Amino acid sequence: MSNTDTPVTSHGLARCEKPERYIQQLVSHWGHKYATTYDEGDGMGAFPFSDTENAVMTARPEGIAITLVTGDRERNEHMRGVIERHIDRFAFREAPLTYEWTD
Repeated sequence: MSNTDTPVTSHGLARCEKPERYIQQLVSHWGHKYATTYDEGDGMGAFPFSDTENAVMTARPEGIAITLVTGDRERNEHMRGVIERHIDRFAFREAPLTYEWTD
């Protein structure tokens, strides 16, 4: 992200039956590559993909609430796909999940 770029923030919801379980699995999976964190009390996982990109996923009764921040729109759309594919991989019994995104 250059100094003239404005971060792009998107909010998503992945409807599923076991959101906390899938977040824990993603934290473990991406923890081999990124400095992920997990808060068991809130059912929240944080995924810092770089200095300027991150995702926060929180377990909700209706599914996984996702906040995604990237450097530009194109990268945001790309990372949405990455996140969806990874969640679907761990939620294979329910996949493909329904994803709702807003900016």
